[in-house]
Amino acid sequence: MHNYIKIIFAGTPDFAAQHLKFLLNVKNKYQIVGVLTKSDKPYGRGKKIISNPVKILAKKANIPILQPITMITDDIQNWIKNKKADIMIVVAYGLIIPENILNIFPMGSLNVHGSLLPRWRGAAPIQRSILAGDKEIGITIIKMDTGIDTGDILHQINCPIEIKDTSEILQQKLLKLGPNALLYTLDLLISGKAKQKKQNHNFATYAKKVTKNEALINWALSAKQIERCIRAFNPWPISYFIKNGKLIKIWDAEVINHEINLLPGIILSSDKTGIKVSTGKGILNILKIQEANKRILSVCDFINNNHKYFTVGKQIS
Repeated sequence: MHNYIKIIFAGTPDFAAQHLKFLLNVKNKYQIVGVLTKSDKPYGRGKKIISNPVKILAKKANIPILQPITMITDDIQNWIKNKKADIMIVVAYGLIIPENILNIFPMGSLNVHGSLLPRWRGAAPIQRSILAGDKEIGITIIKMDTGIDTGDILHQINCPIEIKDTSEILQQKLLKLGPNALLYTLDLLISGKAKQKKQNHNFATYAKKVTKNEALINWALSAKQIERCIRAFNPWPISYFIKNGKLIKIWDAEVINHEINLLPGIILSSDKTGIKVSTGKGILNILKIQEANKRILSVCDFINNNHKYFTVGKQIS
Protein backbone atom coordinates (compact mmCIF):
# COMPACT_ATOMS: atom_id res chain seq x y z
CA MET A 1 0.00 0.00 0.00
CA HIS A 2 1.32 3.44 -0.99
CA ASN A 3 2.07 5.86 1.87
CA TYR A 4 0.81 9.19 0.63
CA ILE A 5 1.50 12.47 2.41
CA LYS A 6 -2.00 13.56 3.37
CA ILE A 7 -2.67 17.26 2.90
CA ILE A 8 -5.37 19.68 3.95
CA PHE A 9 -5.30 22.62 1.53
CA ALA A 10 -6.58 26.08 2.52
CA GLY A 11 -7.01 28.76 -0.15
CA THR A 12 -9.57 30.83 -2.02
CA PRO A 13 -8.65 32.77 -5.23
CA ASP A 14 -7.28 31.55 -8.55
CA PHE A 15 -3.70 31.98 -7.31
CA ALA A 16 -4.47 29.33 -4.66
CA ALA A 17 -6.40 27.12 -7.10
CA GLN A 18 -3.38 26.88 -9.41
CA HIS A 19 -1.26 25.57 -6.51
CA LEU A 20 -3.96 23.05 -5.60
CA LYS A 21 -4.16 21.91 -9.24
CA PHE A 22 -0.39 21.36 -9.25
CA LEU A 23 -0.57 19.21 -6.10
CA LEU A 24 -3.46 17.18 -7.52
CA ASN A 25 -1.31 16.32 -10.54
CA VAL A 26 1.42 14.79 -8.34
CA LYS A 27 -0.58 11.61 -7.85
CA ASN A 28 2.17 9.33 -6.57
CA LYS A 29 3.13 11.40 -3.51
CA TYR A 30 0.33 13.52 -2.15
CA GLN A 31 -3.32 13.04 -1.31
CA ILE A 32 -5.55 16.06 -0.70
CA VAL A 33 -7.92 14.85 2.03
CA GLY A 34 -9.76 18.11 2.61
CA VAL A 35 -10.06 21.70 1.41
CA LEU A 36 -10.76 24.80 3.46
CA THR A 37 -11.95 27.81 1.49
CA LYS A 38 -13.89 31.00 2.11
CA SER A 39 -17.67 31.19 1.85
CA ASP A 40 -19.38 31.77 -1.49
CA LYS A 41 -20.13 35.44 -2.18
CA PRO A 42 -22.61 37.38 -4.32
CA TYR A 43 -20.96 38.67 -7.49
CA GLY A 44 -21.78 41.26 -10.14
CA ARG A 45 -24.87 43.38 -10.63
CA GLY A 46 -27.25 40.49 -10.22
CA LYS A 47 -25.57 39.49 -6.92
CA LYS A 48 -25.52 35.88 -8.05
CA ILE A 49 -23.81 33.54 -5.57
CA ILE A 50 -20.58 32.31 -7.17
CA SER A 51 -18.21 29.60 -5.95
CA ASN A 52 -14.56 30.62 -5.68
CA PRO A 53 -11.86 28.97 -7.88
CA VAL A 54 -10.57 26.66 -5.12
CA LYS A 55 -14.06 25.35 -4.35
CA ILE A 56 -14.77 24.74 -8.04
CA LEU A 57 -11.56 22.74 -8.44
CA ALA A 58 -12.02 20.77 -5.20
CA LYS A 59 -15.60 19.89 -6.15
CA LYS A 60 -14.45 18.65 -9.54
CA ALA A 61 -11.83 16.45 -7.82
CA ASN A 62 -14.38 15.14 -5.27
CA ILE A 63 -12.41 16.49 -2.31
CA PRO A 64 -14.33 17.19 0.93
CA ILE A 65 -14.82 20.96 1.30
CA LEU A 66 -15.40 23.11 4.37
CA GLN A 67 -16.24 26.82 4.15
CA PRO A 68 -16.11 28.21 7.69
CA ILE A 69 -16.83 31.83 8.53
CA THR A 70 -14.38 31.54 11.44
CA MET A 71 -11.78 28.93 12.41
CA ILE A 72 -12.33 28.99 16.18
CA THR A 73 -15.20 26.53 16.63
CA ASP A 74 -14.88 22.94 17.88
CA ASP A 75 -16.71 21.68 14.78
CA ILE A 76 -13.96 23.02 12.52
CA GLN A 77 -11.24 21.52 14.67
CA ASN A 78 -12.96 18.12 14.74
CA TRP A 79 -13.50 18.13 10.96
CA ILE A 80 -9.78 18.79 10.45
CA LYS A 81 -8.68 16.20 13.04
CA ASN A 82 -10.86 13.54 11.45
CA LYS A 83 -9.03 13.94 8.14
CA LYS A 84 -5.79 12.72 9.82
CA ALA A 85 -3.68 14.92 7.52
CA ASP A 86 0.10 15.09 7.85
CA ILE A 87 0.40 18.72 6.82
CA MET A 88 -1.66 21.79 5.96
CA ILE A 89 -0.79 24.01 2.99
CA VAL A 90 -2.17 27.54 2.96
CA VAL A 91 -2.21 29.78 -0.13
CA ALA A 92 -4.13 33.08 0.01
CA TYR A 93 -6.82 31.62 2.26
CA GLY A 94 -8.18 34.80 3.84
CA LEU A 95 -8.94 33.61 7.39
CA ILE A 96 -6.72 33.66 10.48
CA ILE A 97 -5.83 30.10 11.51
CA PRO A 98 -5.49 29.67 15.30
CA GLU A 99 -2.60 27.89 17.01
CA ASN A 100 -4.65 24.88 18.12
CA ILE A 101 -5.37 24.08 14.45
CA LEU A 102 -1.80 24.71 13.29
CA ASN A 103 -0.63 22.25 15.94
CA ILE A 104 -2.84 19.40 14.66
CA PHE A 105 -0.50 18.49 11.80
CA PRO A 106 2.58 16.30 12.50
CA MET A 107 4.56 18.02 9.71
CA GLY A 108 3.24 21.47 10.56
CA SER A 109 1.55 24.01 8.31
CA LEU A 110 3.12 25.73 5.29
CA ASN A 111 2.16 29.06 3.76
CA VAL A 112 2.98 30.09 0.18
CA HIS A 113 3.30 33.89 0.17
CA GLY A 114 3.76 36.19 -2.82
CA SER A 115 6.57 38.39 -1.54
CA LEU A 116 10.13 38.26 -0.27
CA LEU A 117 9.31 38.09 3.43
CA PRO A 118 9.64 39.87 5.78
CA ARG A 119 8.83 42.58 3.20
CA TRP A 120 5.11 42.85 2.48
CA ARG A 121 3.42 40.62 5.00
CA GLY A 122 -0.34 40.65 4.59
CA ALA A 123 -3.10 40.52 1.99
CA ALA A 124 -1.81 42.53 -0.99
CA PRO A 125 1.95 42.01 -1.45
CA ILE A 126 1.90 42.25 -5.25
CA GLN A 127 0.05 45.57 -5.36
CA ARG A 128 2.13 47.09 -2.54
CA SER A 129 5.38 46.01 -4.24
CA ILE A 130 4.41 47.88 -7.42
CA LEU A 131 3.19 50.94 -5.51
CA ALA A 132 6.48 51.13 -3.61
CA GLY A 133 8.51 50.92 -6.83
CA ASP A 134 10.20 47.68 -5.75
CA LYS A 135 12.59 46.17 -8.27
CA GLU A 136 11.84 42.57 -7.27
CA ILE A 137 9.23 40.38 -5.65
CA GLY A 138 9.18 36.62 -5.08
CA ILE A 139 7.72 33.55 -3.45
CA THR A 140 8.40 32.69 0.18
CA ILE A 141 7.42 29.37 1.75
CA ILE A 142 7.14 29.65 5.52
CA LYS A 143 6.38 27.34 8.43
CA MET A 144 3.27 28.96 9.84
CA ASP A 145 2.97 30.38 13.34
CA THR A 146 0.21 32.47 14.91
CA GLY A 147 1.38 35.78 13.40
CA ILE A 148 0.48 37.16 9.98
CA ASP A 149 3.21 35.83 7.65
CA THR A 150 5.76 35.86 10.49
CA GLY A 151 6.85 32.19 10.44
CA ASP A 152 10.30 30.79 9.75
CA ILE A 153 11.41 30.80 6.10
CA LEU A 154 11.91 27.39 4.47
CA HIS A 155 12.44 28.50 0.87
CA GLN A 156 12.55 31.75 -1.08
CA ILE A 157 12.83 32.53 -4.77
CA ASN A 158 13.20 35.96 -6.40
CA CYS A 159 11.35 37.45 -9.38
CA PRO A 160 12.25 40.79 -11.06
CA ILE A 161 9.56 43.45 -11.46
CA GLU A 162 9.76 44.87 -14.99
CA ILE A 163 8.88 48.46 -15.83
CA LYS A 164 5.44 47.65 -17.37
CA ASP A 165 4.42 44.84 -15.01
CA THR A 166 0.86 45.05 -13.71
CA SER A 167 -0.46 43.08 -10.74
CA GLU A 168 -1.98 40.62 -13.21
CA ILE A 169 1.35 40.09 -14.99
CA LEU A 170 3.23 39.68 -11.71
CA GLN A 171 0.70 37.16 -10.45
CA GLN A 172 1.25 35.08 -13.59
CA LYS A 173 5.02 35.30 -13.09
CA LEU A 174 4.68 34.15 -9.48
CA LEU A 175 2.42 31.30 -10.57
CA LYS A 176 5.32 29.97 -12.64
CA LEU A 177 7.45 29.91 -9.48
CA GLY A 178 5.10 29.13 -6.59
CA PRO A 179 3.92 25.56 -7.28
CA ASN A 180 7.45 24.30 -8.04
CA ALA A 181 8.81 26.10 -4.97
CA LEU A 182 6.12 24.40 -2.89
CA LEU A 183 6.97 20.92 -4.21
CA TYR A 184 10.68 21.57 -3.66
CA THR A 185 9.98 22.57 -0.04
CA LEU A 186 7.78 19.52 0.55
CA ASP A 187 10.58 17.29 -0.76
CA LEU A 188 13.03 18.94 1.67
CA LEU A 189 10.64 18.38 4.57
CA ILE A 190 10.01 14.74 3.69
CA SER A 191 13.74 14.03 3.30
CA GLY A 192 14.59 15.82 6.56
CA LYS A 193 16.80 18.33 4.72
CA ALA A 194 14.67 21.43 5.31
CA LYS A 195 16.37 24.32 7.10
CA GLN A 196 14.37 27.01 8.85
CA LYS A 197 15.50 30.63 8.91
CA LYS A 198 14.03 33.21 11.28
CA GLN A 199 12.61 36.36 9.71
CA ASN A 200 14.24 39.65 10.66
CA HIS A 201 11.20 41.46 12.04
CA ASN A 202 13.07 44.81 11.90
CA PHE A 203 12.72 44.73 8.10
CA ALA A 204 9.02 43.80 8.07
CA THR A 205 6.52 45.87 6.09
CA TYR A 206 2.76 45.30 5.92
CA ALA A 207 0.76 44.96 2.69
CA LYS A 208 -2.71 46.07 3.69
CA LYS A 209 -5.70 45.00 1.63
CA VAL A 210 -6.47 47.12 -1.45
CA THR A 211 -9.72 49.11 -1.37
CA LYS A 212 -11.73 50.60 -4.25
CA ASN A 213 -11.22 54.09 -2.82
CA GLU A 214 -7.47 53.87 -3.44
CA ALA A 215 -8.08 53.62 -7.19
CA LEU A 216 -9.40 57.20 -7.50
CA ILE A 217 -6.50 59.12 -9.06
CA ASN A 218 -5.01 62.00 -7.10
CA TRP A 219 -3.43 64.23 -9.74
CA ALA A 220 -1.36 65.97 -7.04
CA LEU A 221 0.78 62.83 -6.80
CA SER A 222 3.81 62.55 -9.07
CA ALA A 223 3.39 61.07 -12.56
CA LYS A 224 5.64 58.22 -11.47
CA GLN A 225 3.41 57.38 -8.49
CA ILE A 226 0.18 57.61 -10.52
CA GLU A 227 1.65 55.30 -13.17
CA ARG A 228 2.51 52.80 -10.42
CA CYS A 229 -1.08 53.03 -9.14
CA ILE A 230 -2.39 52.24 -12.63
CA ARG A 231 -0.22 49.11 -12.83
CA ALA A 232 -0.83 48.05 -9.22
CA PHE A 233 -4.63 48.30 -9.50
CA ASN A 234 -4.82 46.32 -12.76
CA PRO A 235 -6.85 44.03 -12.96
CA TRP A 236 -8.68 45.31 -9.81
CA PRO A 237 -10.00 47.81 -8.86
CA ILE A 238 -8.58 49.77 -11.88
CA SER A 239 -7.42 53.37 -11.45
CA TYR A 240 -10.04 55.93 -12.47
CA PHE A 241 -11.03 59.59 -12.51
CA ILE A 242 -14.40 61.33 -12.77
CA LYS A 243 -15.12 63.60 -15.76
CA ASN A 244 -18.48 65.29 -16.33
CA GLY A 245 -19.98 62.94 -13.74
CA LYS A 246 -18.72 59.87 -15.61
CA LEU A 247 -16.23 57.34 -14.30
CA ILE A 248 -13.26 56.84 -16.65
CA LYS A 249 -10.86 53.96 -16.00
CA ILE A 250 -7.21 54.10 -17.02
CA TRP A 251 -5.73 50.77 -18.13
CA ASP A 252 -2.35 51.95 -19.37
CA ALA A 253 -0.20 55.06 -19.12
CA GLU A 254 3.41 56.19 -19.19
CA VAL A 255 5.54 58.87 -17.58
CA ILE A 256 7.03 61.16 -20.22
CA ASN A 257 8.54 63.85 -18.01
CA HIS A 258 9.59 63.20 -14.42
CA GLU A 259 10.70 66.64 -13.30
CA ILE A 260 8.45 69.36 -14.74
CA ASN A 261 6.21 71.14 -12.20
CA LEU A 262 2.84 72.45 -13.39
CA LEU A 263 -0.61 72.88 -11.85
CA PRO A 264 -1.81 69.24 -11.39
CA GLY A 265 -4.62 67.70 -13.44
CA ILE A 266 -4.47 69.96 -16.53
CA ILE A 267 -4.86 68.44 -20.01
CA LEU A 268 -1.73 69.52 -21.89
CA SER A 269 -2.47 67.74 -25.17
CA SER A 270 -4.91 65.19 -26.53
CA ASP A 271 -4.08 63.33 -29.74
CA LYS A 272 -3.48 59.85 -31.13
CA THR A 273 -0.26 59.52 -29.07
CA GLY A 274 -2.18 59.88 -25.80
CA ILE A 275 -3.73 62.32 -23.35
CA LYS A 276 -0.96 64.22 -21.60
CA VAL A 277 -1.86 65.43 -18.11
CA SER A 278 0.14 67.47 -15.62
CA THR A 279 0.62 65.99 -12.15
CA GLY A 280 2.21 67.04 -8.86
CA LYS A 281 5.53 66.29 -10.51
CA GLY A 282 5.95 65.36 -14.15
CA ILE A 283 3.57 64.55 -17.01
CA LEU A 284 1.45 61.41 -17.36
CA ASN A 285 0.53 60.20 -20.84
CA ILE A 286 -2.70 58.16 -20.80
CA LEU A 287 -2.72 55.38 -23.41
CA LYS A 288 -5.80 53.18 -22.77
CA ILE A 289 -9.10 54.18 -21.18
CA GLN A 290 -12.57 52.79 -20.58
CA GLU A 291 -15.90 54.49 -19.92
CA ALA A 292 -18.32 52.74 -17.57
CA ASN A 293 -19.91 49.66 -19.17
CA LYS A 294 -17.97 50.16 -22.41
CA ARG A 295 -14.97 48.38 -23.86
CA ILE A 296 -11.34 49.31 -23.28
CA LEU A 297 -10.04 51.59 -26.05
CA SER A 298 -6.71 53.04 -27.03
CA VAL A 299 -6.76 56.82 -26.62
CA CYS A 300 -6.37 57.07 -30.40
CA ASP A 301 -9.63 55.13 -30.95
CA PHE A 302 -11.43 56.99 -28.16
CA ILE A 303 -10.51 60.41 -29.55
CA ASN A 304 -11.65 59.40 -33.06
CA ASN A 305 -15.16 58.94 -31.63
CA ASN A 306 -15.02 61.69 -28.97
CA HIS A 307 -12.65 64.31 -30.38
CA LYS A 308 -13.92 67.16 -28.13
CA TYR A 309 -14.08 65.15 -24.91
CA PHE A 310 -10.65 66.15 -23.56
CA THR A 311 -10.12 69.90 -24.03
CA VAL A 312 -6.54 71.15 -23.86
CA GLY A 313 -6.00 73.59 -20.99
CA LYS A 314 -8.96 72.28 -18.95
CA GLN A 315 -8.90 70.20 -15.77
CA ILE A 316 -9.16 66.49 -16.55
CA SER A 317 -11.51 65.90 -13.61
